Amino acid sequence: MEKSKYLATLKSDVTAGMITGLMAIPLTVGICLMSEYPIKIGLYTVVLACIVGYISSLFRPGNYTGVPGIAAGLAPVLALGIHSFGIQNMPFVIFITSIFQMLVWRYKLEKFILKIVPSFLVEGLLAGVGIKIILKFFPYTFQTINHSNHPNGISYEMVEVISLSLLSFIVFLYLFRRYSKSSPSIPYIMTIVLGLILAQNIHVPMLHIADTPLNFKLPLPNFDVHHPIILVKMIGFALMLGTIDVIEQVMSNVAIEKLDPLKRPTNSNNSLMAIWISNLLGTFFGGMTNLDGLAKSTTNTLAGARTKRSNLFTGLVILLFVLQANWLEYLPEFALAVLMIFSGWKMLIGILHVASQGKYAFMLSLVCAVLVWKLGIFEGLLISLGIHGMIVYVIYKHHETPTSKIIRSFIQLFSDEKLSMELANIHVETDELTGGKRYRTVRKLPSDQKSLTNFLREW
Repeated sequence: MEKSKYLATLKSDVTAGMITGLMAIPLTVGICLMSEYPIKIGLYTVVLACIVGYISSLFRPGNYTGVPGIAAGLAPVLALGIHSFGIQNMPFVIFITSIFQMLVWRYKLEKFILKIVPSFLVEGLLAGVGIKIILKFFPYTFQTINHSNHPNGISYEMVEVISLSLLSFIVFLYLFRRYSKSSPSIPYIMTIVLGLILAQNIHVPMLHIADTPLNFKLPLPNFDVHHPIILVKMIGFALMLGTIDVIEQVMSNVAIEKLDPLKRPTNSNNSLMAIWISNLLGTFFGGMTNLDGLAKSTTNTLAGARTKRSNLFTGLVILLFVLQANWLEYLPEFALAVLMIFSGWKMLIGILHVASQGKYAFMLSLVCAVLVWKLGIFEGLLISLGIHGMIVYVIYKHHETPTSKIIRSFIQLFSDEKLSMELANIHVETDELTGGKRYRTVRKLPSDQKSLTNFLREW
Protein backbone atom coordinates (compact mmCIF):
# COMPACT_ATOMS: atom_id res chain seq x y z
CA MET A 1 0.00 0.00 0.00
CA GLU A 2 2.80 2.36 0.90
CA LYS A 3 4.58 1.54 -2.35
CA SER A 4 1.51 2.32 -4.44
CA LYS A 5 1.03 5.58 -2.54
CA TYR A 6 4.66 6.51 -3.19
CA LEU A 7 4.33 5.75 -6.91
CA ALA A 8 1.12 7.79 -7.14
CA THR A 9 2.82 10.75 -5.43
CA LEU A 10 5.88 10.36 -7.66
CA LYS A 11 3.69 10.39 -10.79
CA SER A 12 1.94 13.56 -9.60
CA ASP A 13 5.26 15.25 -8.85
CA VAL A 14 6.75 14.27 -12.21
CA THR A 15 3.75 15.57 -14.18
CA ALA A 16 3.46 18.80 -12.18
CA GLY A 17 7.19 19.46 -12.31
CA MET A 18 7.37 19.08 -16.09
CA ILE A 19 4.34 21.31 -16.67
CA THR A 20 5.81 23.94 -14.37
CA GLY A 21 9.14 23.71 -16.18
CA LEU A 22 7.51 24.41 -19.55
CA MET A 23 5.67 27.40 -18.09
CA ALA A 24 8.76 28.70 -16.26
CA ILE A 25 11.00 28.88 -19.34
CA PRO A 26 9.40 31.88 -21.12
CA LEU A 27 8.99 33.73 -17.82
CA THR A 28 12.63 33.12 -16.92
CA VAL A 29 13.76 34.29 -20.36
CA GLY A 30 11.69 37.46 -20.05
CA ILE A 31 13.04 38.23 -16.59
CA CYS A 32 16.60 37.75 -17.86
CA LEU A 33 15.96 40.28 -20.62
CA MET A 34 14.52 42.70 -18.07
CA SER A 35 17.45 42.26 -15.70
CA GLU A 36 19.98 42.35 -18.58
CA TYR A 37 21.51 39.04 -17.49
CA PRO A 38 22.55 36.37 -20.00
CA ILE A 39 19.58 34.04 -20.55
CA LYS A 40 21.62 30.89 -20.03
CA ILE A 41 22.84 32.17 -16.65
CA GLY A 42 19.24 32.77 -15.57
CA LEU A 43 18.22 29.27 -16.61
CA TYR A 44 21.20 27.73 -14.81
CA THR A 45 20.17 29.71 -11.71
CA VAL A 46 16.70 28.15 -11.73
CA VAL A 47 18.12 24.65 -12.20
CA LEU A 48 20.45 25.11 -9.22
CA ALA A 49 17.68 26.59 -7.07
CA CYS A 50 15.40 23.64 -7.86
CA ILE A 51 18.07 21.15 -6.79
CA VAL A 52 18.87 23.04 -3.59
CA GLY A 53 15.16 23.49 -2.84
CA TYR A 54 14.57 19.75 -3.04
CA ILE A 55 17.63 18.75 -0.98
CA SER A 56 16.93 21.30 1.76
CA SER A 57 13.31 20.11 1.99
CA LEU A 58 14.55 16.67 3.04
CA PHE A 59 16.08 18.13 6.19
CA ARG A 60 14.28 21.42 6.87
CA PRO A 61 11.06 21.71 4.86
CA GLY A 62 9.84 25.25 4.31
CA ASN A 63 6.87 24.99 1.97
CA TYR A 64 5.91 21.76 0.22
CA THR A 65 4.87 22.69 -3.31
CA GLY A 66 6.73 25.95 -4.00
CA VAL A 67 9.05 26.24 -6.99
CA PRO A 68 12.12 28.51 -6.87
CA GLY A 69 13.31 30.75 -9.64
CA ILE A 70 14.29 34.30 -10.52
CA ALA A 71 11.53 36.76 -9.66
CA ALA A 72 10.10 39.43 -11.95
CA GLY A 73 9.97 41.87 -9.05
CA LEU A 74 13.74 41.71 -8.64
CA ALA A 75 14.63 42.01 -12.34
CA PRO A 76 14.83 45.84 -12.41
CA VAL A 77 16.84 45.71 -9.18
CA LEU A 78 19.41 43.44 -10.80
CA ALA A 79 19.47 45.66 -13.89
CA LEU A 80 20.13 48.65 -11.65
CA GLY A 81 23.00 46.74 -10.05
CA ILE A 82 24.54 46.01 -13.45
CA HIS A 83 24.29 49.67 -14.46
CA SER A 84 25.74 50.84 -11.15
CA PHE A 85 28.55 48.34 -10.58
CA GLY A 86 29.00 46.42 -13.83
CA ILE A 87 28.03 42.80 -14.41
CA GLN A 88 31.53 41.72 -13.38
CA ASN A 89 30.74 42.89 -9.82
CA MET A 90 27.28 41.35 -9.54
CA PRO A 91 28.57 37.97 -8.25
CA PHE A 92 30.16 39.83 -5.33
CA VAL A 93 26.98 41.85 -4.73
CA ILE A 94 24.84 38.70 -4.66
CA PHE A 95 27.45 37.00 -2.47
CA ILE A 96 26.97 39.79 0.11
CA THR A 97 23.20 39.43 -0.38
CA SER A 98 23.39 35.71 0.42
CA ILE A 99 25.51 36.36 3.53
CA PHE A 100 22.91 38.89 4.71
CA GLN A 101 20.14 36.35 4.05
CA MET A 102 22.11 33.73 5.95
CA LEU A 103 22.19 36.04 8.98
CA VAL A 104 18.47 36.72 8.60
CA TRP A 105 17.88 32.95 8.55
CA ARG A 106 20.26 32.18 11.42
CA TYR A 107 18.79 34.76 13.80
CA LYS A 108 15.22 34.67 12.40
CA LEU A 109 15.31 38.35 11.52
CA GLU A 110 12.68 38.17 8.78
CA LYS A 111 9.99 39.17 11.28
CA PHE A 112 11.87 42.39 12.07
CA ILE A 113 12.24 43.23 8.38
CA LEU A 114 8.48 42.85 7.98
CA LYS A 115 8.06 45.40 10.76
CA ILE A 116 10.49 47.93 9.33
CA VAL A 117 9.09 47.85 5.80
CA PRO A 118 5.27 48.17 5.84
CA SER A 119 3.37 45.89 3.47
CA PHE A 120 1.79 48.83 1.65
CA LEU A 121 5.23 50.16 0.71
CA VAL A 122 6.17 46.76 -0.70
CA GLU A 123 3.00 46.90 -2.81
CA GLY A 124 4.03 50.36 -3.99
CA LEU A 125 7.51 49.11 -4.82
CA LEU A 126 6.08 46.20 -6.84
CA ALA A 127 3.74 48.57 -8.67
CA GLY A 128 6.70 50.75 -9.64
CA VAL A 129 8.56 47.67 -10.82
CA GLY A 130 5.47 46.66 -12.80
CA ILE A 131 5.57 49.97 -14.67
CA LYS A 132 9.24 49.37 -15.49
CA ILE A 133 8.47 45.89 -16.86
CA ILE A 134 5.62 47.17 -19.02
CA LEU A 135 7.73 49.97 -20.47
CA LYS A 136 10.63 47.59 -21.10
CA PHE A 137 8.61 45.06 -23.10
CA PHE A 138 6.03 47.29 -24.79
CA PRO A 139 8.38 48.07 -27.76
CA TYR A 140 8.57 44.32 -28.44
CA THR A 141 4.90 44.43 -29.49
CA PHE A 142 5.57 46.59 -32.56
CA GLN A 143 9.28 46.30 -33.40
CA THR A 144 10.12 44.76 -36.77
CA ILE A 145 13.18 42.79 -37.80
CA ASN A 146 15.08 45.73 -39.28
CA HIS A 147 13.62 48.23 -36.73
CA SER A 148 13.13 50.74 -39.55
CA ASN A 149 9.91 52.68 -39.95
CA HIS A 150 7.94 53.65 -43.00
CA PRO A 151 8.33 57.32 -44.04
CA ASN A 152 4.84 57.91 -42.62
CA GLY A 153 5.88 56.42 -39.29
CA ILE A 154 4.22 53.00 -39.55
CA SER A 155 5.26 50.23 -41.92
CA TYR A 156 3.29 47.18 -43.08
CA GLU A 157 5.63 44.93 -41.10
CA MET A 158 4.94 46.95 -37.96
CA VAL A 159 1.19 46.55 -38.44
CA GLU A 160 1.73 42.79 -38.72
CA VAL A 161 3.65 42.63 -35.43
CA ILE A 162 1.06 44.81 -33.66
CA SER A 163 -1.76 42.58 -34.96
CA LEU A 164 0.00 39.42 -33.81
CA SER A 165 0.65 40.95 -30.41
CA LEU A 166 -2.99 41.95 -29.96
CA LEU A 167 -4.20 38.53 -31.06
CA SER A 168 -1.82 36.79 -28.65
CA PHE A 169 -2.82 39.08 -25.80
CA ILE A 170 -6.54 38.46 -26.38
CA VAL A 171 -5.98 34.69 -26.47
CA PHE A 172 -3.88 34.87 -23.31
CA LEU A 173 -6.53 36.87 -21.42
CA TYR A 174 -9.27 34.46 -22.51
CA LEU A 175 -7.27 31.41 -21.41
CA PHE A 176 -6.16 33.08 -18.19
CA ARG A 177 -9.74 33.93 -17.26
CA ARG A 178 -10.86 30.39 -17.97
CA TYR A 179 -7.99 28.31 -16.59
CA SER A 180 -6.18 30.45 -13.99
CA LYS A 181 -7.81 28.63 -11.07
CA SER A 182 -7.58 25.11 -12.46
CA SER A 183 -4.65 24.89 -14.90
CA PRO A 184 -2.66 28.16 -14.70
CA SER A 185 0.09 26.91 -17.01
CA ILE A 186 -2.27 26.67 -20.01
CA PRO A 187 -2.39 30.44 -20.82
CA TYR A 188 1.41 30.69 -20.78
CA ILE A 189 2.15 27.55 -22.74
CA MET A 190 -0.60 28.09 -25.32
CA THR A 191 0.43 31.71 -25.89
CA ILE A 192 3.97 30.56 -26.67
CA VAL A 193 2.67 27.76 -28.92
CA LEU A 194 0.46 30.25 -30.76
CA GLY A 195 3.43 32.58 -31.19
CA LEU A 196 5.55 29.74 -32.58
CA ILE A 197 2.84 28.86 -35.13
CA LEU A 198 2.27 32.45 -36.23
CA ALA A 199 5.99 33.11 -36.56
CA GLN A 200 6.37 30.25 -39.07
CA ASN A 201 4.65 32.21 -41.83
CA ILE A 202 5.38 35.82 -40.85
CA HIS A 203 8.87 37.26 -40.38
CA VAL A 204 9.04 38.77 -36.90
CA PRO A 205 11.91 39.41 -34.47
CA MET A 206 12.94 36.21 -32.72
CA LEU A 207 14.74 35.66 -29.45
CA HIS A 208 18.52 35.54 -29.61
CA ILE A 209 20.42 33.36 -27.14
CA ALA A 210 24.04 34.31 -26.52
CA ASP A 211 26.38 31.37 -26.10
CA THR A 212 27.39 32.13 -22.51
CA PRO A 213 29.80 29.52 -21.11
CA LEU A 214 29.41 28.32 -17.53
CA ASN A 215 32.61 29.57 -15.89
CA PHE A 216 33.35 29.04 -12.21
CA LYS A 217 35.34 31.57 -10.22
CA LEU A 218 35.39 33.22 -6.81
CA PRO A 219 32.83 36.06 -6.38
CA LEU A 220 35.41 38.76 -5.69
CA PRO A 221 34.87 42.48 -6.36
CA ASN A 222 36.42 43.92 -9.50
CA PHE A 223 37.77 47.44 -9.02
CA ASP A 224 39.28 47.80 -12.48
CA VAL A 225 36.32 49.93 -13.51
CA HIS A 226 35.22 51.44 -10.19
CA HIS A 227 37.03 53.06 -7.31
CA PRO A 228 37.16 50.89 -4.14
CA ILE A 229 34.84 53.38 -2.42
CA ILE A 230 32.08 51.76 -4.46
CA LEU A 231 32.36 48.84 -2.04
CA VAL A 232 30.21 50.71 0.48
CA LYS A 233 27.52 51.28 -2.13
CA MET A 234 27.65 47.62 -3.13
CA ILE A 235 27.03 46.51 0.44
CA GLY A 236 24.10 48.91 0.81
CA PHE A 237 22.64 47.72 -2.48
CA ALA A 238 23.06 44.08 -1.39
CA LEU A 239 21.19 44.75 1.86
CA MET A 240 18.33 46.31 -0.08
CA LEU A 241 18.27 43.40 -2.56
CA GLY A 242 18.32 40.85 0.25
CA THR A 243 15.52 42.64 2.14
CA ILE A 244 13.20 42.63 -0.87
CA ASP A 245 14.05 38.99 -1.55
CA VAL A 246 13.24 37.98 2.03
CA ILE A 247 9.93 39.88 2.09
CA GLU A 248 8.86 38.34 -1.22
CA GLN A 249 9.70 34.84 0.03
CA VAL A 250 7.79 35.24 3.29
CA MET A 251 4.71 36.51 1.47
CA SER A 252 4.97 33.71 -1.10
CA ASN A 253 5.00 31.18 1.73
CA VAL A 254 1.74 32.54 3.09
CA ALA A 255 0.08 32.05 -0.31
CA ILE A 256 1.67 28.63 -0.96
CA GLU A 257 0.41 27.39 2.41
CA LYS A 258 -3.13 28.40 1.48
CA LEU A 259 -2.82 26.58 -1.85
CA ASP A 260 -1.40 23.35 -0.40
CA PRO A 261 -4.08 20.65 -0.88
CA LEU A 262 -2.82 18.82 2.23
CA LYS A 263 -2.92 22.03 4.32
CA ARG A 264 0.61 21.56 5.63
CA PRO A 265 2.04 24.54 7.55
CA THR A 266 5.01 26.33 6.01
CA ASN A 267 8.16 27.35 7.82
CA SER A 268 9.40 30.61 6.32
CA ASN A 269 12.71 30.43 8.13
CA ASN A 270 13.48 27.03 6.60
CA SER A 271 12.60 28.27 3.12
CA LEU A 272 15.02 31.17 3.60
CA MET A 273 17.77 28.62 4.12
CA ALA A 274 17.21 27.23 0.62
CA ILE A 275 17.31 30.77 -0.79
CA TRP A 276 20.62 31.84 0.72
CA ILE A 277 22.32 28.53 -0.05
CA SER A 278 21.33 28.62 -3.73
CA ASN A 279 22.17 32.34 -3.97
CA LEU A 280 25.58 31.66 -2.41
CA LEU A 281 26.36 28.74 -4.72
CA GLY A 282 25.11 30.66 -7.74
CA THR A 283 27.65 33.44 -7.23
CA PHE A 284 30.43 31.06 -8.28
CA PHE A 285 29.09 31.04 -11.86
CA GLY A 286 27.56 34.54 -11.87
CA GLY A 287 24.00 33.40 -11.05
CA MET A 288 21.02 35.58 -10.18
CA THR A 289 18.97 35.82 -6.99
CA ASN A 290 16.04 33.46 -6.51
CA LEU A 291 12.92 32.82 -4.43
CA ASP A 292 9.80 30.66 -4.56
CA GLY A 293 7.79 32.55 -7.17
CA LEU A 294 4.03 32.56 -6.82
CA ALA A 295 3.40 32.02 -10.55
CA LYS A 296 5.43 28.81 -10.74
CA SER A 297 4.37 27.64 -7.28
CA THR A 298 0.68 28.05 -8.10
CA THR A 299 1.12 26.17 -11.36
CA ASN A 300 3.03 23.40 -9.61
CA THR A 301 0.41 23.00 -6.88
CA LEU A 302 -2.64 23.04 -9.14
CA ALA A 303 -0.91 20.65 -11.55
CA GLY A 304 -0.90 18.06 -8.76
CA ALA A 305 2.47 18.36 -7.00
CA ARG A 306 2.59 16.90 -3.53
CA THR A 307 6.23 17.31 -2.52
CA LYS A 308 9.33 19.34 -3.38
CA ARG A 309 10.43 16.37 -5.47
CA SER A 310 8.57 18.09 -8.30
CA ASN A 311 11.34 20.71 -8.28
CA LEU A 312 13.76 18.14 -9.66
CA PHE A 313 11.62 17.61 -12.76
CA THR A 314 11.08 21.34 -13.22
CA GLY A 315 14.85 21.75 -13.14
CA LEU A 316 15.28 18.82 -15.54
CA VAL A 317 12.99 20.40 -18.16
CA ILE A 318 14.80 23.74 -17.88
CA LEU A 319 18.20 22.03 -18.07
CA LEU A 320 17.12 20.37 -21.32
CA PHE A 321 16.42 23.80 -22.83
CA VAL A 322 19.75 25.10 -21.55
CA LEU A 323 21.57 22.27 -23.29
CA GLN A 324 19.48 22.84 -26.43
CA ALA A 325 19.41 26.63 -26.25
CA ASN A 326 18.87 26.90 -30.01
CA TRP A 327 15.28 25.75 -29.42
CA LEU A 328 14.60 29.03 -27.63
CA GLU A 329 15.52 30.99 -30.76
CA TYR A 330 12.22 29.87 -32.29
CA LEU A 331 10.46 31.99 -29.66
CA PRO A 332 9.06 35.24 -31.15
CA GLU A 333 9.70 38.35 -29.10
CA PHE A 334 6.11 39.58 -29.29
CA ALA A 335 4.80 36.40 -27.57
CA LEU A 336 7.34 36.83 -24.79
CA ALA A 337 6.33 40.49 -24.46
CA VAL A 338 2.68 39.53 -23.96
CA LEU A 339 3.55 37.38 -20.94
CA MET A 340 5.85 39.97 -19.38
CA ILE A 341 3.48 42.92 -19.94
CA PHE A 342 0.73 40.93 -18.27
CA SER A 343 3.08 40.18 -15.35
CA GLY A 344 3.90 43.87 -15.01
CA TRP A 345 0.22 44.83 -15.21
CA LYS A 346 -0.73 42.40 -12.42
CA MET A 347 2.04 43.82 -10.24
CA LEU A 348 0.80 47.34 -10.99
CA ILE A 349 -2.89 46.77 -10.21
CA GLY A 350 -1.97 44.91 -7.02
CA ILE A 351 -1.61 48.35 -5.46
CA LEU A 352 -5.42 48.70 -5.54
CA HIS A 353 -5.65 46.21 -2.67
CA VAL A 354 -3.84 48.67 -0.43
CA ALA A 355 -7.00 50.80 -0.46
CA SER A 356 -8.45 48.49 2.20
CA GLN A 357 -5.76 49.74 4.60
CA GLY A 358 -6.97 53.33 4.40
CA LYS A 359 -6.24 56.50 2.46
CA TYR A 360 -2.86 57.06 4.08
CA ALA A 361 -1.49 53.64 3.12
CA PHE A 362 -2.90 53.94 -0.39
CA MET A 363 -1.51 57.43 -0.98
CA LEU A 364 1.95 56.55 0.33
CA SER A 365 2.03 53.35 -1.73
CA LEU A 366 1.27 55.46 -4.81
CA VAL A 367 4.09 57.83 -3.90
CA CYS A 368 6.42 54.84 -3.49
CA ALA A 369 5.37 53.45 -6.89
CA VAL A 370 6.08 56.76 -8.64
CA LEU A 371 9.42 57.20 -6.87
CA VAL A 372 10.50 53.65 -7.75
CA TRP A 373 9.48 54.20 -11.36
CA LYS A 374 11.14 57.59 -11.77
CA LEU A 375 14.16 57.41 -9.43
CA GLY A 376 14.90 53.71 -9.03
CA ILE A 377 14.09 50.89 -6.64
CA PHE A 378 16.73 51.70 -4.04
CA GLU A 379 16.09 55.44 -3.91
CA GLY A 380 12.31 55.10 -4.15
CA LEU A 381 12.03 52.68 -1.23
CA LEU A 382 14.40 54.65 1.02
CA ILE A 383 12.64 57.97 0.36
CA SER A 384 9.23 56.38 0.97
CA LEU A 385 10.41 54.88 4.26
CA GLY A 386 11.78 58.28 5.25
CA ILE A 387 8.48 60.00 4.44
CA HIS A 388 6.54 57.38 6.39
CA GLY A 389 8.81 57.70 9.43
CA MET A 390 8.64 61.48 9.37
CA ILE A 391 4.83 61.53 9.16
CA VAL A 392 4.48 59.06 12.03
CA TYR A 393 6.87 61.11 14.16
CA VAL A 394 5.03 64.38 13.41
CA ILE A 395 1.67 62.86 14.32
CA TYR A 396 3.03 61.50 17.59
CA LYS A 397 4.45 64.93 18.42
CA HIS A 398 1.14 66.53 17.49
CA HIS A 399 -0.40 64.52 20.31
CA GLU A 400 2.35 65.79 22.62
CA THR A 401 4.03 62.42 22.92
CA PRO A 402 7.58 62.67 24.33
CA THR A 403 10.32 61.54 21.96
CA SER A 404 11.49 58.93 24.49
CA LYS A 405 8.02 57.39 24.52
CA ILE A 406 7.93 57.36 20.72
CA ILE A 407 11.20 55.42 20.71
CA ARG A 408 9.88 52.99 23.34
CA SER A 409 6.70 52.44 21.33
CA PHE A 410 8.79 51.72 18.24
CA ILE A 411 10.92 49.19 20.15
CA GLN A 412 7.82 47.53 21.60
CA LEU A 413 6.57 46.80 18.10
CA PHE A 414 9.32 44.19 17.86
CA SER A 415 8.18 42.07 20.78
CA ASP A 416 7.61 38.42 19.91
CA GLU A 417 3.95 38.55 20.95
CA LYS A 418 3.17 41.45 18.64
CA LEU A 419 5.18 39.92 15.82
CA SER A 420 3.21 36.69 16.10
CA MET A 421 -0.02 38.69 15.97
CA GLU A 422 1.30 40.64 12.97
CA LEU A 423 2.24 37.54 10.99
CA ALA A 424 -1.02 35.81 11.88
CA ASN A 425 -3.00 38.67 10.36
CA ILE A 426 -1.26 38.77 6.99
CA HIS A 427 -3.84 38.24 4.27
CA VAL A 428 -2.72 37.13 0.81
CA GLU A 429 -4.76 37.08 -2.37
CA THR A 430 -3.88 33.63 -3.72
CA ASP A 431 -5.22 34.22 -7.23
CA GLU A 432 -2.14 36.25 -8.14
CA LEU A 433 -0.17 34.20 -10.67
CA THR A 434 2.54 36.47 -11.90
CA GLY A 435 4.77 37.28 -8.97
CA GLY A 436 3.08 40.54 -7.94
CA LYS A 437 1.70 39.43 -4.58
CA ARG A 438 -1.25 41.16 -2.99
CA TYR A 439 -1.40 41.17 0.77
CA ARG A 440 -2.48 43.35 3.62
CA THR A 441 -1.73 43.33 7.32
CA VAL A 442 -4.37 44.02 9.96
CA ARG A 443 -2.67 45.45 13.04
CA LYS A 444 -4.01 45.75 16.55
CA LEU A 445 -1.96 48.38 18.30
CA PRO A 446 -1.95 49.19 22.03
CA SER A 447 -4.24 51.91 23.31
CA ASP A 448 -1.57 54.63 23.36
CA GLN A 449 -1.25 54.33 19.57
CA LYS A 450 -4.97 54.39 18.73
CA SER A 451 -5.01 58.07 17.88
CA LEU A 452 -2.18 57.56 15.40
CA THR A 453 -3.83 54.55 13.83
CA ASN A 454 -7.20 56.22 13.50
CA PHE A 455 -5.63 59.26 11.89
CA LEU A 456 -3.67 57.25 9.35
CA ARG A 457 -6.58 55.04 8.39
CA GLU A 458 -9.23 57.75 8.23
CA TRP A 459 -7.11 60.52 6.69
